[in-house]
Amino acid sequence: MYYIGKARSPYGPHKTHEAILEKLREKGFDVEFTKHHWAGDLPFGLVLVEGKKGHVAVRWSLGREFTLELEETDKETFDEFIEDTIEYTNADSG
Repeated sequence: MYYIGKARSPYGPHKTHEAILEKLREKGFDVEFTKHHWAGDLPFGLVLVEGKKGHVAVRWSLGREFTLELEETDKETFDEFIEDTIEYTNADSG
């Protein structure tokens, strides 16, 4: 299964990554692999997660409080979501 999502976070990249992983675990996702892309000079990034329940891509940006919305999608939409986000940020990974 494939999921895409949007998150708002008052935190920096590293703490946002951890907050997204924590919320996904609360929603029943296991985390076997994760990768985080962000652009150092832009206030947003992309968290990728793989696990038994499926693949998750979450685009995050700065906000007043932490929120996370997810929706199930198909592989093509999932791949386009990742490609568009990385292309826009020309992101570095960490």
